[in-house]
Amino acid sequence: MIDAAIRVRRVAAHEAAQCVDGLADVLIDCVAGGASVSFMWPLPRDKAIAFWQGVAAGVERGERALLIAEDADGNIAGTVQLVLAQPDNQPHRADIAKMLVHRRARRRGVAHQLMAAADTVAREEGKRVLVLDTVTGGDAERVYERAGWQRVGEVPDYALMPDGSFCGTTFYFKHL
Repeated sequence: MIDAAIRVRRVAAHEAAQCVDGLADVLIDCVAGGASVSFMWPLPRDKAIAFWQGVAAGVERGERALLIAEDADGNIAGTVQLVLAQPDNQPHRADIAKMLVHRRARRRGVAHQLMAAADTVAREEGKRVLVLDTVTGGDAERVYERAGWQRVGEVPDYALMPDGSFCGTTFYFKHL
């Protein structure tokens, strides 16, 4: 089910810093909910803000594309990034990073909308190959596979869950 009240858009370089607080809220909620997205629980707000400030700086430098999903009230309900800056021999590729949906907005098609928008932005940026990784066995695997992503393989015990337990990571790619 797609929620028509959700609007997905690319954040312009000049406005990325203005989104930091809302993005920090989403990150903290996802980590509190058990998402393995590079952070441990408890996640201090200042650490979440510092992370998003770094992302905003990358957007301003043109190294990243930041997409957000906003609800009818203008609150950030989800986000995803495209890491555009790649080595010289990979100008045709981008990495998908930090696809996050606040728990209050889940099961409403937000992740699907974010990933479709990421495909569009990648094409606009001249990218033909996308890659990502996600927790093995997590809900996101279904989202990616429904969106046409191809599973490459799994690395057991690749990362930690926010509670400190080990989790495997599954890698995916998509040709546009």
